[in-house]
Amino acid sequence: MVQEPGTPEAAEDTGPASGRPSDAVPPPSPTAAGALAAAPEELSDIRLLKALAQPRRQQMLQHLTVRGPATSATLARALGLNTGATSYHLRELARHGFVEEMRDEEPAGDRSGPGHGRERWWRAVPGDRRFPPRSRRTPGTRRVIDELNRHSYAADLDLFEQARREYEPGGDEWADAFPFSRGTIRLSLPELRDFFEEYIALLNRYKRPDSDTPADARTVLTRFLAFPAPRDHPRDDARDNRKETDAP
Repeated sequence: MVQEPGTPEAAEDTGPASGRPSDAVPPPSPTAAGALAAAPEELSDIRLLKALAQPRRQQMLQHLTVRGPATSATLARALGLNTGATSYHLRELARHGFVEEMRDEEPAGDRSGPGHGRERWWRAVPGDRRFPPRSRRTPGTRRVIDELNRHSYAADLDLFEQARREYEPGGDEWADAFPFSRGTIRLSLPELRDFFEEYIALLNRYKRPDSDTPADARTVLTRFLAFPAPRDHPRDDARDNRKETDAP
């Protein structure tokens, strides 16, 4: 998902991260992090959603988000496309505000190859982008968002499996950087909304300008997913059962 940090309906992965190293650096200062927090933007325009849902554009956005700025040629090599296709998709993504061309800046991506000074470098534009609640989606919007989510979940699983294969124990200190949590809590709907906003605020606490980021920092992918248990879940059924069996 290109949402950064996430969507309100089914955001990104776990609960509290377990196993935090005791010598971890303290979180960034609220002042530095707060400067990077953006107001939520709701993505409800069906034309914009269709532009975003194009599978190649999703792959390109993922590449720019995970690996940093790139040229159309870099993306073409990475995704097995021609530069004409990647250039077109980049322009479309830029038209809708998802990527932007880097001007008068030194890019942080792959600088190899001839003609570096004449190449156009692109980067993903961060933001708190959210889908409208399911109750406010039209049938067409719902189909596009569901398809977007399916592609995003599949891409996330692929990235996770790739990382697990690459970081073998003993070969890299980041092999231990896989905090994972599964939990169950009982919440009202307003409490669940508050829970999500607190999660977004926590992410924003750790966001900071590159100039304030430690040299040994790595890009860490975060995913949060929360959803109500099915209606026939035993814990939630208990109250209904009591209503059916308790005599007046």
